[in-house]
Amino acid sequence: MGVSASGKSTLGRALAQSLGWEFVEGDDYHPPDNIEKMRGGVALDDSDRQPWLESMNDYLLLLDRLERHAVIACSALKQSHRDTLDRGVRAVRYVYLCGDPDLLRRRIVDRKGHFMPPDLLDSQLAVMEPPQDAVWVAMDLPLQDQVDFVSRVLERE
Repeated sequence: MGVSASGKSTLGRALAQSLGWEFVEGDDYHPPDNIEKMRGGVALDDSDRQPWLESMNDYLLLLDRLERHAVIACSALKQSHRDTLDRGVRAVRYVYLCGDPDLLRRRIVDRKGHFMPPDLLDSQLAVMEPPQDAVWVAMDLPLQDQVDFVSRVLERE
C-alpha cells in the first residue's frame, strides 16, 4: 500500500514471485469511471473508491475461501479503505511503502502509460493515514532489499 508511484506494483510483483503467491494489481479493479476521472485530473473521493475496494475485497474473500495467498497492490490510503479491503478475510498483512514526497513527484512525472497524473499526488498525500500495524518499507531501498525485508518479517509471523 501507499500513494501513487511509491512502488506498490513493482514490489508486489517481486514479492509475489519470491513467495510463490498470486499477484493482484489493484488498478485493474477500478471502474472505468474512476480511471477517466483520474486521467482527467480529478481526485477520487471515498464514494468513488468504495466500489473499487469492495470488488477487491470480494476477490480476497474468494482467495481466502480457496486458502490461496496473494499480494495485492492497492493504495489503501485510509484506515477505512483498509477496513473494507480486509473485511471478513482471515489474515491480511499490510506493507506500507513510504518515503520522500520529492522522490514520489519525480517518479510519477517520469513514468509513462499510467492514468494517474502528477497533479493528483498531493491529494493522495493529503488523505494518507499511515497504518500503525503495517510493515513499513522505505520506497528508495533497492527492490531486492525490500523483498528480503518483507519476506523476513512475514516468516517471523
